[in-house]
Amino acid sequence: MFVKVCGITHEDDALLAVALGADALGFVFAPSRRQIRPDQAGEIVRRLPHGVVTVGVFRDERPERIVEIVNRLGLTGAQLHGREPLSEVRWVRKRVSFVIQGFAAGDPAVTAAANGPADVVLIDSPHPGSGRVFDWSLAEGAPGGARLLLAGGLNGDNVREAIRRVRPWGVDVSSGVEATPGRKDPRKLRRFLEEAKAAGDELAAKLTATVSSRSSFPNRRADRPYDWAEDEALDA
Repeated sequence: MFVKVCGITHEDDALLAVALGADALGFVFAPSRRQIRPDQAGEIVRRLPHGVVTVGVFRDERPERIVEIVNRLGLTGAQLHGREPLSEVRWVRKRVSFVIQGFAAGDPAVTAAANGPADVVLIDSPHPGSGRVFDWSLAEGAPGGARLLLAGGLNGDNVREAIRRVRPWGVDVSSGVEATPGRKDPRKLRRFLEEAKAAGDELAAKLTATVSSRSSFPNRRADRPYDWAEDEALDA
């Protein structure tokens, strides 16, 4: 299970999240209580272990500025969390190596996302950044074939159930592991990561057991992320 910890504003929080098993860190450059300046994010990124995915979060920003910041800071990619038209998403993706495109739960535009240029589709609460849990059934409209990153009100108490119900490729957390806006709580962070990873292992084991009984998918590996397209083929 891919886990992204977003809203990083301090180096010690970043290093702790990575030490506890986070796969990716998000730095919010859009107006937010968790906003960080690019130069501050760059200082943190330079001190991270090699291989950590780092993502700059933008909302309705000029594509040129997105690309400039991502490449100047050496970030892995960009998360576009506004109403960016497909043409801008495609333009950005040609110039950075990784793009997450965010949608509010229930947004009809998400149905076409699998054919878009983004590498990952993020489904968030209708009020992004609010920390509110939404009706997870709204995420069921996520397109087959897309890597689904689930966000919105997740915390250590509910992430396991969310993964069981939605079966995402990954999860994204910010306020659910905070002590105050922008500062992470070590205990909450540890519990979230433990619960998310355990739920991901359970999901992978279940899928592996299903696949092993069907000769049409003999090469499925337990350590691979959940794949919507493969699951749809299994249900066919």
